[in-house]
Amino acid sequence: MRFKGLTIFVTGGAGFIGSAVVRHLLRDTAAHVVNIDKLTYAANLASLRSKEGSPHYFFEKQCICEAPGLRKLFEKYQPDAVMNLAAESHVDRSIDGPGEFIHTNIVGTFSLLQEALRHWRALSAERRARFRFLHISTDEVFGSLGDAGLFTETTAYAPNSPYSASKASSDHLVRAWRETYDLPTMVTNCSNNYGPYHFPEKLIPHMIIRGLAGETMPVYGDGKNIRDWLYVEDHARALTTVLERGAIGETYNVGGRNERANLHVVEAICDLLDELAPNAAGSHRRLISFVADRPGHDRRYAIDASKLERELGWYAEENFESGIGKTVRWYIEHKWWWQEILTRGYATSRVGLESNRKKSTDELIK
Repeated sequence: MRFKGLTIFVTGGAGFIGSAVVRHLLRDTAAHVVNIDKLTYAANLASLRSKEGSPHYFFEKQCICEAPGLRKLFEKYQPDAVMNLAAESHVDRSIDGPGEFIHTNIVGTFSLLQEALRHWRALSAERRARFRFLHISTDEVFGSLGDAGLFTETTAYAPNSPYSASKASSDHLVRAWRETYDLPTMVTNCSNNYGPYHFPEKLIPHMIIRGLAGETMPVYGDGKNIRDWLYVEDHARALTTVLERGAIGETYNVGGRNERANLHVVEAICDLLDELAPNAAGSHRRLISFVADRPGHDRRYAIDASKLERELGWYAEENFESGIGKTVRWYIEHKWWWQEILTRGYATSRVGLESNRKKSTDELIK
């Protein structure tokens, strides 16, 4: 069975994509999985409740910025691979408070690379040859596309938000540690993920939850910003495929070939809610409203995943229609999961507004 006898670190394993990776590894492989997570506001161990008690699963509360704690974990578990998914990831929050993004995404990646390098250098020749460091990044590092074309692995970086700039920086660090120190690293850049266990601040779960409550469903600008949507379980499969068969030093783009405008996404959610959770007041589309756009909102992203498909044989199993149907049904059937988040005080008010720019500047010059 895949990864038999291997121990894999998954940083950020209590987050949305990280928890999907942990569930996939425990369900479909023989790996021992160590979930390393700081447990910030967006982390949720309830996403892994079904895996608690597994003899192959271990959880360690640890910030990736703190090198001494990381070193102890490397010494304790002696991992064969690291999958780095720990990151601050919400663009709107990065506009209001960029400092946390710089610290976690850049300093944290540096600390993790340093401790992984220290660990790798101490391994036997056989284990050194087997070790891998997989860094998971985003298509947002490439900036905004025009009306045509796709992001490829050779597209120049042009990040436009504090979030994407911090992720671009971390990508460069990972490549530098490969070129300078020979650490066996790989990088993936993915398109927008969606699916079960997605924190309510992101577009799709935010709209589903507001729609179920009969609240307005705010769409930024004209709603024509386009994203390539990737079902999170397809992404998890892609990442373990890269970890298992990817070439050291290579980058792989992961996308679902599902370009949709934001307004189309929200309308699809409304139509599914009409079918699955009808509201006596009428169609959910009546709840759609248009609000001021996000500062620096990239117009279009689209991923060319041909390299991953051609070289490693991975293909997305879900198209947007099948994936969004599964996602809406999951949120309807698992209200306990997201209601726990709301109950513990998550505020659904908007962040990342133009009026918050002075706040961000003040934070940077402290």
